Amino acid sequence: MAKEAKKAVKTAKPKLKAKAKAGLTKGKPAKLLTGAKVLKAVKLLKAAQLLKPKKAAFAAPAPIAPIGGADVLDRLYNVVMSRRNADPETSHSARLLSRGTMKVAQKFGEEAVECLIEAVAGDKVKLVGESADVLYHLLVMWVDAGIEPEAVWAELRRREGTSGIAEKAARKLPAPTTRKIP
Repeated sequence: MAKEAKKAVKTAKPKLKAKAKAGLTKGKPAKLLTGAKVLKAVKLLKAAQLLKPKKAAFAAPAPIAPIGGADVLDRLYNVVMSRRNADPETSHSARLLSRGTMKVAQKFGEEAVECLIEAVAGDKVKLVGESADVLYHLLVMWVDAGIEPEAVWAELRRREGTSGIAEKAARKLPAPTTRKIP
């Protein structure tokens, strides 16, 4: 079991990073390490007692200025919007957006998987960093799709105070189905 766990840890994260760097291959998105494989690797590591949650105290970084919730996301969205037509050689946001919707979505998915890995591993410090990456890439995806943050904030306000089960049952349209990227 320990041998299988060591193999899983040696292959899981490097494969994810290599595929993230690979981007598109021959016009098709590179296959991502699936959540099931990540969870299997983490389960094996825990079983072999090679992966233990960090017990160090978590200290959130001190705020730069008084920040009220979504304000920081609104500011970051505005920065991404301002960079969408910038030189891709000097702006990461411009580079991502210039590569198209599939690449933007792929990057979001990769960051979400890395966030999942840190959550399951129990590393709060790394989870905070990966969460910030997920939020940034979500904002890039909104810019690419033409979605304003206020539309999302309005939807969250509409759902606020409603049970998730009741909210889902009250929807008039059937729940959307997941589609695979061709």
